[in-house]
Amino acid sequence: MRLLLMSDTHLPKRAKALPPPLLDALAEADVVVHAGDWVDTATLDLLERRSRRLIGVYGNNDGPELRARLPEIAYADLDGLRLGVVHETGPAKGREARCAARFPDLDVLVFGHSHIPWDTTVPGGPRLLNPGSPTDRRSQSYRTYLTAVVDAGRLTDVVLHRLPPP
Repeated sequence: MRLLLMSDTHLPKRAKALPPPLLDALAEADVVVHAGDWVDTATLDLLERRSRRLIGVYGNNDGPELRARLPEIAYADLDGLRLGVVHETGPAKGREARCAARFPDLDVLVFGHSHIPWDTTVPGGPRLLNPGSPTDRRSQSYRTYLTAVVDAGRLTDVVLHRLPPP
């Protein structure tokens, strides 16, 4: 099962559209995960139409329309992999311990908010993944998203994709 992970698209404030390489990658994904801060409902509508399966949450910049359609936290069983999605996890310092305490039954937690890619595994807790942002690199060198594979309940082949400048 192929996953495409993104967050913090902030459309149309940070960009006018999702980058073409990301849109092309949608066709190859079995599951698309969005960790919040969509900002507009058009992006949610687009991903719902173009994804085989979409798992998404709202973020701090998402208004009432998005909050009415999306949960704050999403959970899914993907071929035995226990996945959670949330927008905010708090400051980087202490993140692993907070997430292990808050989400002890997950294998993987996808989060956003910072626009900074993150990949750590918590001893006795979930693997934490932040795909960064495909539209707003903030202090990062590149705009980014992640892909991964779920095979028999295990997450493999996690790849951070760097997008070319707009």
